[in-house]
Amino acid sequence: MVEPRIAVAVVTMGNRPAEVDALLESVAKQDLAPTRIVIVGNGCRLPEFGRRLSLPGEVTTIDVDENLGCPGGRNVALARLREFGDVDVVVELDDDGLLVDPDVLRRVRDLYAADSRLGIVGFRIADELGGTQQRHVPRVGASDPMRGGYVTGFLGGGHALRMAMLEETGDWPAEFFFAHEETDLAWRAADAGWKILYAPELLLQHPRTSPARHAIYYRVTARNRVWLVRRRLPLLLVPVHLGIWTLLTLARTRSLAGLRAWFGGFVEGLREPAGERRPMRWRTVWRLTRLGRPPVI
Repeated sequence: MVEPRIAVAVVTMGNRPAEVDALLESVAKQDLAPTRIVIVGNGCRLPEFGRRLSLPGEVTTIDVDENLGCPGGRNVALARLREFGDVDVVVELDDDGLLVDPDVLRRVRDLYAADSRLGIVGFRIADELGGTQQRHVPRVGASDPMRGGYVTGFLGGGHALRMAMLEETGDWPAEFFFAHEETDLAWRAADAGWKILYAPELLLQHPRTSPARHAIYYRVTARNRVWLVRRRLPLLLVPVHLGIWTLLTLARTRSLAGLRAWFGGFVEGLREPAGERRPMRWRTVWRLTRLGRPPVI
C-alpha cells in the first residue's frame, strides 16, 4: 500500500484573517504533517503564515492581482503544486473552515492508499453545534449526513482530489467563478471512471450560511447550470435537466428580484459560449443513476 503525499490548499480574499489563522492552526495540529501548504490570495496580498504560525511542511503563498473566483483560485494552487511535483493528493479547504479532529489528513491518506481509483473524497460540513445543512449532503432528499459511501458529487468547502485524476479530467472550470463548479468536475471524474466517496468521518467545521448571501448568486447559478449541461450532458438530457430545474426554481424562489436575476442568468447561459463540449457517456448516466442521482436532478 503506497502512501500518497498530501498537500493542503486554501484560497482566500484576505477578508477573513482570523478565520484563516484558525484554519491553519488546525492544520498544524494534524497528526500527519502535509508535504506542502499552498495559500492563494485571490485579489489580495498575504502575510507570511509559515513563520508566524509555525506551520508544518513547506508553506507557499501566492498573491493574485485579481479575484479569479473560487475555481480560478484553486487552479492557481494546483498549478503551483504541479510545478513542485511532490504531491499526490490535495486537500482543499474553505478559508472559514476548521479541522476539528487531528486525524483528518491521516484518514485521507489511508483512503487514497487503499484504492487507486479513488479520485475525490468529500468531507462532512457541520456548524459549531454539529448540524449539517441538507444542501451539504451529496444525496437527493433528506439523507442522513452520517451515512457515507460512493456518491455523484462532493462539497466544495472541504474535499480531497487525486492529482493523477486531475491530469486526466482537467482542473476546475475557472470561467464558472462561483456555483456548480463541483458538479462539472465530479461529472468529468465519473465519466473517466474515478470514484467519488462521501466520508462523513472527515469533518470540516464551517459557519452555517446561505448561498444567496452572495449578490451574484441567482444570476451566476442559473448561467452556470446552463453552461454545465451544455458542456457535460448528452443532448437528449439537456432540455430535461433545464426543465426540471426551472420548475424547481419557480417553486422555491420567493424573491421576484431573485427570479428576474435567475432568468437573466439563464438567458446569458444560452447566449454565451459554454466552453468545450465533452458530454458524458450514457453508461456514466446510468452509473450516476444507480448511485442515486441521475444527472437531471
